[in-house]
Amino acid sequence: MSAPASRRWADQPGPALASALTEASILVVPVGAVEHHGPHLPLGTDLVMAQEISARIVEAAVAAGHDAWLLPALGVTKSDEHAWAPGTLWLSADTFARVLADLGRSIAATPARTVLFYNGHGGNIAPLTVALRELRRRFGLRTFLDGVQVPPGATERGFGIHGGQGETSLLLHLRPELVDEAAFTRAVPDAIAEFARIGFAGRPVQFGWCSDDFGAGGVIGDPTAATAAEGAALAAQLVADGVATIEEIARWPLGARHV
Repeated sequence: MSAPASRRWADQPGPALASALTEASILVVPVGAVEHHGPHLPLGTDLVMAQEISARIVEAAVAAGHDAWLLPALGVTKSDEHAWAPGTLWLSADTFARVLADLGRSIAATPARTVLFYNGHGGNIAPLTVALRELRRRFGLRTFLDGVQVPPGATERGFGIHGGQGETSLLLHLRPELVDEAAFTRAVPDAIAEFARIGFAGRPVQFGWCSDDFGAGGVIGDPTAATAAEGAALAAQLVADGVATIEEIARWPLGARHV
């Protein structure tokens, strides 16, 4: 039986999906967040990025001949660094781990054995990395993690990690009606920019932090130079990178485990 034209998991009747899936099918799970992103971006910024870029990756991967499928997004995840801000919805690390395990168990009941989590929120990286091994050990799945990565802007001193130029540019491209350009304000943590070892991901020494440690706005970056054109270029690169990831997954030598 040929695969349905739509590759959105939730759009399929159960029997049709079960017939279309094989052990070679690659399931893409967008993982976002609903959390404070300052006054200029919506709470669902990370969810928008994960959903929209994942959908484009799956479409492009299918066009390139890959058996890729888009699963419903996980929207409420581990966002406790923004728990201080009204509107943030978050799960504890334990609850999120259980959600990921339950999802893996559900996937393992289908013929598919390969899962790519496509993540839009930095706070999810640690629990998702743990889940990769957990889902493989418990359910035998082949598991991978990729996601939205944006370079810091020229004025961000390496700290454009939350509501800054890259994310804002992507939203100006993906959902411009949700962006308030009048509220753009630079919020770079200059006090820690000179530290060579301690910092965010990429520095050798990590530290515990909440987003309001650096100011009441909760933004870490500088959206003032963001443009829709930059967002379109970033999106195109992310899609190309995502398709390259799926191409490597398709020829990854480690198969599913017997459990």
